[in-house]
Amino acid sequence: MRVPSWLDQSNTAGRLLRDKRALFGIGVLLVVVLAALFARVIMPFDTEDMDFDHLLAGASALHLLGTDQLGRDTLSRLILGSRIALIVSLGAVGLGVVIGVPLGLVSASLGGWIDDIIMRVMDAVVVFPSLLIAVALAAALGNSLGTVILAIGIANIPWMARIVRSQALTLRELEFLAAAVAAGTSPLRIIARHIFPNSLAPVIVQATLGMGYAVLAEAALGFIGVGVQPPTPTWGNMLQQAFPFLEHQPMLSVVPGLAIFLLVLAFNLLGDVLRDVLDPRLRGVMR
Repeated sequence: MRVPSWLDQSNTAGRLLRDKRALFGIGVLLVVVLAALFARVIMPFDTEDMDFDHLLAGASALHLLGTDQLGRDTLSRLILGSRIALIVSLGAVGLGVVIGVPLGLVSASLGGWIDDIIMRVMDAVVVFPSLLIAVALAAALGNSLGTVILAIGIANIPWMARIVRSQALTLRELEFLAAAVAAGTSPLRIIARHIFPNSLAPVIVQATLGMGYAVLAEAALGFIGVGVQPPTPTWGNMLQQAFPFLEHQPMLSVVPGLAIFLLVLAFNLLGDVLRDVLDPRLRGVMR
């Protein structure tokens, strides 16, 4: 029986789907994405509905994951919180890619004092943790979803720029680029047609891993109170609000903590598999 081309071992999608780590990551991401997209449809209760007859209640037929100190349904808040986690991860990583990739390409292509200035600025940004940046931005702009995305996104920019610059410097030494330069191809065309496409693989891998970091950073910001503010439920502020009741109702902390763990693990596993599949050096194949 002939194996379909999309499942062929030499095919990227096929190799991805053959890896159990990738299947686990894709499965978790699919569940989270569906929960985020259809949150208002599948939530059993509104996130702000208060059941005063079941305060800090455990799991039951009515409230599958119990309720918090105000009688709000934990499952509903968990589902809606998945939307914030995905928005932050996509927004922050997207910001890092949109700004970091062009900076890396410009730095490697122009070189000289422009390269020095860009890289020194990137080094300066790396020194400041995203939590510190978020606190400063929250003080200046207020606590909001946009502030969280901006803070985590700024922390992603240097890594994207460094990866693209490193890849571009390596590609610049290869024969096909020397031939393109000798043929009189313009620098902009070389970047667009040769350097950028051949730099996409490490960018995709870093973006996937960065999404896991963004989920963790958003949860940390929510826990210390400088992330998205209540009443909007996020996994981070759910942990913060559950912390005083850890002994009486541990389920309140376990549920969002497990959700954060699984989503970060899914992104990390998927990133590892993508690195193995997309990196020719790890595959033992030179394109």
